[in-house]
Amino acid sequence: MRRVTLGVGCDRGTAPETLRAAVMQALASVHLDPVAVATLATIDKKHDEAAILLLAAEQGWPLRFFSAAELAQIPVPNPSATVLAHMGTPAVAEAAALLAANSRMEDLVLEKFKYRGPDGKNATVSIAWSRTHE
Repeated sequence: MRRVTLGVGCDRGTAPETLRAAVMQALASVHLDPVAVATLATIDKKHDEAAILLLAAEQGWPLRFFSAAELAQIPVPNPSATVLAHMGTPAVAEAAALLAANSRMEDLVLEKFKYRGPDGKNATVSIAWSRTHE
């Protein structure tokens, strides 16, 4: 089975249910099952984000963190001025997925899936074919 890497981003204090729903809906939208996920990746500023840590632990997905400088080096199809202003990189989810998957932009299965949960918090998910786990 071909493996994928998930890149995620979320507002500070996002409920675990919101991030879980975002990830599961993103996977379903491209007809992938959670067992296809090799890695979950995000920005190092989220190293203490409970929803991300919980999701990775629940699913048994290795979690990788990247600095804003590392993520900013990755070309992405949907850069965001807002993300740049808050995080120091124009993209988190897309760049983290590509970097952790050792992939290129054409390997993005899902560019940027945006989800707003019942808690009013936003989460983004990107999915890339993983060249690291083929």
